[in-house]
Amino acid sequence: MYHSLLLQVDGGAGSGIMGQVFLFGSIILIMYFFMIRPQQKKQKETTKFISEIKKGDQVVTVGGIHGKVFSVEGDLVYVELDKGMKLKVEKSALSLDYTKKLNNAK
Repeated sequence: MYHSLLLQVDGGAGSGIMGQVFLFGSIILIMYFFMIRPQQKKQKETTKFISEIKKGDQVVTVGGIHGKVFSVEGDLVYVELDKGMKLKVEKSALSLDYTKKLNNAK
């Protein structure tokens, strides 16, 4: 009688561990598809946006300054705010999201 009771306990413990492993693996997959993968995609789009900036593009900085690209020199961008008024900013200070909104609004 005791032996059959022990066998039932051992069988239940093995499936419980596998269920926990499956649950943990599922949580990792969900986190990857809803958090990590979209962040990697956004970073790739931002890198492409920054590398393709050219003279004449309408841009918005992270600080909300709107202007037109006057020239690009390495990691620096000269943004013309008004005739004769230019601002020197880092490429990384340009916002992909705000620039998309600006260009979609036109």
